[in-house]
Amino acid sequence: MIKVAIIGAENVGKSTLMNALLGSKVSEVEDIPGTTKGIIKRRFGKLKIPKGMKNPFGGADEFVLIDTAGLFDPKLELRGKVLSEEKFKELINEIVSADIIIHMVDATVGLHRGMEKLHHMLKMRYDKPIIVVINKIDLVPRERVEELKKIIKKRLEQEPLALSLVTYEGFNELLERIAHMAMYAVKNR
Repeated sequence: MIKVAIIGAENVGKSTLMNALLGSKVSEVEDIPGTTKGIIKRRFGKLKIPKGMKNPFGGADEFVLIDTAGLFDPKLELRGKVLSEEKFKELINEIVSADIIIHMVDATVGLHRGMEKLHHMLKMRYDKPIIVVINKIDLVPRERVEELKKIIKKRLEQEPLALSLVTYEGFNELLERIAHMAMYAVKNR
């Protein structure tokens, strides 16, 4: 079983992504930051590997998706409004136990410093495979998306994926990246 944690600042679209991946409304979605107040886990089922990808570990694996509360306020360098110190530590422990991490960045806000620090900790200290997603690209001009891609590539040393959960632009690419990362998650167990 492969655990995929979806992380990001408040109101970045983590619950919307989880619902889109599952194809049903599992996580509550609101425009109000702090709607998800803890951890929501759901079995995703088997993710089939696209025909063009070689997978030495078989063609599919069981996935569990983990939707997390917003770890940081999107505009301030503060812990999310709904998170106590104990809840924050519980979330971090859940994230650290994941096999793959989807780090979501809101295109309307940009890369959050607290999330940047967490990203580097997960990548360097825990050697976690991370997929960086710029969400809500349908709300900003294309130039802003390109600017954010450059910033993220420089600061996180990783190529981000542009995504819209309204138009589903980038959604298939995200599924392919999850499948690709899953091969390594299985290998590194």
